Amino acid sequence: MSDHSSLPNRPTLSDIMRAAEAIKGAVLRTPTLPAKQLSDELGADIYVKYDNMQVTNAFKERGALNKLLSLTEEERQRGVIAMSAGNHAQAVALHATRLGIPSLIVMPEFTPFVKVAATKGFGAEVILEGETVAEAGEAAMRLATQRGLTFVHPYDDYQVIAGQGTIALEMLADVPDLEVLLVPIGGGGMISGIAIAAKAINPAIEVIGVESELYPTMYNELKKTDLYCGGQSLAEGIAVKKAGKLTAAIAAELLSDVLLVTERDIERAINAYATYLKTMAEGAGAAGLAAVIATPERFKGKKVGLVLGGGNIDPRLLSSIIVRQLGRKQQIVGLRITIPDRPGILAELAKIIGDRGGNILEVDHHRTFLNVPVKGASIDITIETRDAAHANEIIMAIESAGHSVENLNKPDKID
Repeated sequence: MSDHSSLPNRPTLSDIMRAAEAIKGAVLRTPTLPAKQLSDELGADIYVKYDNMQVTNAFKERGALNKLLSLTEEERQRGVIAMSAGNHAQAVALHATRLGIPSLIVMPEFTPFVKVAATKGFGAEVILEGETVAEAGEAAMRLATQRGLTFVHPYDDYQVIAGQGTIALEMLADVPDLEVLLVPIGGGGMISGIAIAAKAINPAIEVIGVESELYPTMYNELKKTDLYCGGQSLAEGIAVKKAGKLTAAIAAELLSDVLLVTERDIERAINAYATYLKTMAEGAGAAGLAAVIATPERFKGKKVGLVLGGGNIDPRLLSSIIVRQLGRKQQIVGLRITIPDRPGILAELAKIIGDRGGNILEVDHHRTFLNVPVKGASIDITIETRDAAHANEIIMAIESAGHSVENLNKPDKID
């Protein structure tokens, strides 16, 4: 083993091992389990680290707690401040309250009420300030100075990085022969800690970062590119426009690569976690799997560890993603049928669909569309089918009955 300590003022394997001992019992030691269905589907031997099982449903507790435990008694009495729109806020609030440390969390004004309520519920004082995360960060730094509070950075902090690195210790204890670790990157705290620990334990292991193509922050840092960062991403937890200085330096030394994934890839990964593994993944947490889905040939035959870092996804968004994926696989199909406007036609269509095992979910009848004959009508019928072949069988039967059918869900490859 090597401590990989060529960078100044950065954690070592020893620091991460001390962090593991410090947080033991207060942060859940989550399992790393084989994902057979994903492995069979994608051709890699996939193992998933379920850090969505933490109390706050995200890995951020590791680094936050390790930082809080490093404070002096005087710093604890004065209190801490953090800036976050999500998981880091809840992690700091939970463990600060548990340790008797006053905490103030600055969140952007647009932060969803449910996240604000959760953070307050863990015992923090919450201030909403700034239209963006960056503006909230500026407010937090100002308040830290005014009130004499210790700022708990979400990623660019020695103790935070060491805490996040405990993920790698647990993964490699459970599955020592992992060949690749795929880790989401926002500001880089988690992947920095993981890379330090993993490369010290096994110098041959590949540690690969994954970012949304909308926010190629570390990609720009490492590959010396200037791709634009911005837009609405499913992976808001890693939608960071500026990487940390320390984390970027660690990443440059230890990462094998940084991959970019599309919003579509992230959507497919969230769905795969829900349908194959029956677990909830937020967009950021699903980024590693999204990379395997996007480029399965790159990981074919390799033993791959995925870090499922968080499961805080809006249930309505998850529901929408699942329905959209069913549509892509033609298990839910929207059909637009042009019919003669006469009595009994709906019953005929229902019989054709029902006789072939289709289930009608929704019907919408149109008579005023200008592209429909004046003595005709257009019907949108949403049906549930077994698969694309079954959907096509039903469409052909309707067409054989003399009706024009348009499939509103374009067939797609299996997701």
